[in-house]
Amino acid sequence: MKKTILLALTLTAFISCKDDKKTESATTAKTETLAPITDATAENAVIYEANIRQYSPEGTFNAFTKDIPELKKLGVKIIWLMPIYPISMKNRKATGELSVEDIKDPKEKAKYLGSAYAISDYTAINPDYGTKEDFRNLVKTAHENGMYVILDWVANHTGWDHKWITEHPEYYQKNAKGEVTDPLNPETGKSWGWTDVAHLDYANKELHKAMENEMLYWIKEENIDGFRCDVADNVPAEFWQKAIPQLRKAKPVFMLMESNKNYLLKDGLFDMGYGWEAHHVMNDINKGTKTVKDLNNVFDKIAKEYEKNDIFMNFTSNHDENSWNGTEYERMGDGVEAFTALTYLMPGMPLIYTGQEYDLKHRLKFFEKDSIPKAKAKMFPIYEKLGELKNNNSALNGGKNAASFKRLATSNDINVLAFEREKENQKVLFIGNLSKKDQQFTAPIEGTFTNYMTGEKITLAKDQKFNFKPWQYYILVK
Repeated sequence: MKKTILLALTLTAFISCKDDKKTESATTAKTETLAPITDATAENAVIYEANIRQYSPEGTFNAFTKDIPELKKLGVKIIWLMPIYPISMKNRKATGELSVEDIKDPKEKAKYLGSAYAISDYTAINPDYGTKEDFRNLVKTAHENGMYVILDWVANHTGWDHKWITEHPEYYQKNAKGEVTDPLNPETGKSWGWTDVAHLDYANKELHKAMENEMLYWIKEENIDGFRCDVADNVPAEFWQKAIPQLRKAKPVFMLMESNKNYLLKDGLFDMGYGWEAHHVMNDINKGTKTVKDLNNVFDKIAKEYEKNDIFMNFTSNHDENSWNGTEYERMGDGVEAFTALTYLMPGMPLIYTGQEYDLKHRLKFFEKDSIPKAKAKMFPIYEKLGELKNNNSALNGGKNAASFKRLATSNDINVLAFEREKENQKVLFIGNLSKKDQQFTAPIEGTFTNYMTGEKITLAKDQKFNFKPWQYYILVK
């Protein structure tokens, strides 16, 4: 009997010890290795959009996680993960106008993985990418390397397999027959073509709380640092006005919106919007349909219509542009490097999309498995050098307390862009020939500078003539 009691006590102590270790392990997993994100983070950050499916041949969290130290070399401080959730099977997109239901050959059907934006469960992980433990390791590794992780959030619609379709059909928009619909253009009533998703209806106030709770899960349970919100202006502002303050009560978060609507940047809602207008003008300058004058008009419009603490994400590519409109090399031709430099020098935060650092020159498949090249060529050292300048020179601060931005008039403002940024006794100038032809011009710049990209010293006299080749640019550091 004594032996039995002794054995029982020993087993109890052993189990208790194991439980303590579990608790200790869980606590350790939650331990912060990085201070919560602040406004100061956005001042000198580079953001990286990670397409997990296409980043590696494996298409997994683990394959991406091992490369996080490489992103650190590029000055990346925020990692934006494209949707990591399970993808709906029903109405899954295949190719063209076809869905998987239209394809009969099993082998052909199997290769179509669907859109990451057709989500069947907001709080689960796409098993193709790995497990929740793999995801947690990604977040932990990012934090250990001084990077924050934000998740792509799709509040406008769900996949057709989402449990809300059957459990809460009142959460969805419906047609005259009472059937749940895919998203419709409010002006025409016609489908946008996103037939693989079901449109949520925010007239139902219970949906607001349900969606907010799904977002809070990732902050409270998985320690993420914010969200990039898909088609944010297609969701009523009322939802964001309720939800974002609740998210920030749980933890400081960084909120990026796929929109440039100024009303969503006000009153502590979103931190950053898309710099769509500047991006489109850059594309059009290469086409020859617009000039530097149009880009200057964008800068003027931003100064007039937005507040000083509004932040824009500057980019030469992203997942939509790459897959649907072409790589930056298709859209911007030989101007890619100059426009890339511009995204770092102009006010805002520069974006690197998966593969750009490796000179990706093909359109990544959207509904199928694909992969990027992983050999360092021309662009990796350029991104590395630009990232170092962005991270360390306060004259390129682009957040809520941004450095000054002053345009410099040249004798050839149609083709040549010149401006200076300044803060805390630091000054950086950009001069670029944004055209396909040689350009001669003068600019009101004098003094001795370092040409940042080459390291050479340059002394400029008043009214000196410049002769720039097509797409030639200077980054001058005082």
